[in-house]
Order: sequence, then structure tokens, then C-alpha cells
Amino acid sequence: MMQTTLRQEISFCGKALFTGADAAVKLLPAKAGTGIIFRRVDLPLSPEIPAKTENVQEAIRSTKIGVGAATVQTVEHFMAAVFALGVDNLIVELSGPEMPIFDGSSLFFIEQIANIGLVEQEAKKEVYTLNQPCYFSSGDMHLVALPSEDFRISYTLHYPQSPYLQSQYFSGAITSDVFCREIAPCRTFTLYEDVLPLIQKGILKNAALEHGVVIDGNRVLNPEGVRFGDEMVRHKVLDLIGDIALLGSPLQVHLIGVKTGHAANHAIAGQMQKILRKK
Repeated sequence: MMQTTLRQEISFCGKALFTGADAAVKLLPAKAGTGIIFRRVDLPLSPEIPAKTENVQEAIRSTKIGVGAATVQTVEHFMAAVFALGVDNLIVELSGPEMPIFDGSSLFFIEQIANIGLVEQEAKKEVYTLNQPCYFSSGDMHLVALPSEDFRISYTLHYPQSPYLQSQYFSGAITSDVFCREIAPCRTFTLYEDVLPLIQKGILKNAALEHGVVIDGNRVLNPEGVRFGDEMVRHKVLDLIGDIALLGSPLQVHLIGVKTGHAANHAIAGQMQKILRKK
């Protein structure tokens, strides 16, 4: 397999979820070996932030990466799309501190990249796997990474306090086709009782039903309902893919998660980084 980049540049804009800022984004083709790099064009000297696990600065409700004072928040939905489509090299020029949220899924990013297409480059992809299992546990959250012949995720979501959610389970190999069809459309979600304090405190400055799914008791508040009966666990898989994508290479591993979030995802990624081996 050869490395890829975009066939041509893409521009779009949208509003960010947490900051509420308008975000203009330009995706630029990059030479082989570049990786995925965010460039804050609104800051002096346009500092660059490589999309790498070691640059994760915060993992509370979303993933924030940074180099020094230059940061980019909520990168996980975009990174999941890039990883699933097999984009190796890309410059992401961004006019603010946070990626736009759109509908709270990866669907917009998938559509934009798929419409333009990719080109192969004269350098081979490096695919990594594990020699041995590794795991992270904290309370009732668990995440295990196992050697595998493909990239596979098994995930259990458990919200016993929610009459609507209860438990949901997803398991399968994550190919590009599977991601685009079954994972990319799945939106971020929250319980109404959890999101209301965030809105009142100004932590979520752009909270709206068009940016994700809100659950109140045993019902979904979004007029259109859900896109899958188990859309919520599928979004957890999407987030996990986006966070693991910061390892920076295609993977052949089986990730098994129970009730994990961004912090656990990056904890296991840090452990994996130490023992990954080239196929």
C-alpha cells in the first residue's frame, strides 16, 4: 500500500461546539512523510501542530492537541474520517482554536474528502501492530489492545441511569466502507441532565440539536430521532478511532472497550505507542 494525500485542496467553514467560534478550514495536499498537521493561520507565524498522541493536551469531553500555546480542540471526528479513508499526508489550515462540529459526526468530513478523492504517492505506508496485549483500567472503565490481522473494535456502552440508553454493544472490523456506512453518520450525544449545566456555565457555547443527539429520560429530543438504533455506541467507536488515529499510522489491532472516553483512549494509545511494531 502506498501513502496518499488529497487530489486537490478543499475549503469549508462551520461553527465550533465549545468555543462557538466560526472556523474556516482549508485542507491542503502534503508531500509523502508529512503526516497530518494542523496549522493555526489566525496566530502569529501560523504555528503548526502535528496530529500526534504526544501532543494531546486535554481529553475532557473532546480531544485537544497543541504545541505550546497553540492548540486545536475537538479534532477527533475529523481525525476518524482521515484515518478511515487512509489519508496519510495533509495540512489542515484552521482560522480558530476548534474544528467545526457540523452535525456532531464525521459525515461532513467523509463527504468532502470523498468528493475530491485521493492520489497515491511514491512512498509506502507503514502498518503497525502489537507483539503483546496492553490495557488501561480505571474504575469501571476498561480498554484492551490486542494483536490482530485487521483493525477491529468491540465496544460496550453502559448508561444504567438512562432509561433510553441502558447498554449498547458494537463489534466488527473497521474498513473504510464499514466506517463510511455504519460509523461516520453517528452523532455525538449527551443526556439532557448532563448538558444543561455545561450550557449554563458557558462551557458549551454552541449547543443545539443540529450538532448532536440529546436524550431526556426515555426519549430522544431531536425531532428526526436517531440514525441507528445503537447510534450512541457507534459514536463511541467513532471517537475511539479518532483518538487512536493520533498514533499516526494504519493499525492492525483489536481494541476492546467498556465505558471509556477520550482520556482512556489516549491512555491506551500512549501504552501502544511504546510497543507498536512495523508489520
